[in-house]
Amino acid sequence: MSNVKYLTCLFIGITAICITASSVQAVPPGKIIDWKSPMGRVVFDGKKHADKGLECGRCHPAIFEQKKGADNFRMTDIKIRKFCGECHNGTDAFSATEGHNCKRCHKK
Repeated sequence: MSNVKYLTCLFIGITAICITASSVQAVPPGKIIDWKSPMGRVVFDGKKHADKGLECGRCHPAIFEQKKGADNFRMTDIKIRKFCGECHNGTDAFSATEGHNCKRCHKK
């Protein structure tokens, strides 16, 4: 293979990798992130947020780290508008601290 063909193939391969990496979602459609909490399993569905027009960069990495399990937070953090509470404050999105909304995130 000539150097030109090799470099062309290499360029195309690197470009494909970069495009794929930039479009990867932390929570692809059909998948969820869940974790245990004292109030039951917490479920986060990235698709629900994406369907509302939100992009991953809105929360990552400014509010949440992108690596699963990297953030350790509690409801006390959310109540003072950190993590989920930054948007789920009753103005931008449903309030995460109003009792009737608990089941929207916490599953038994």
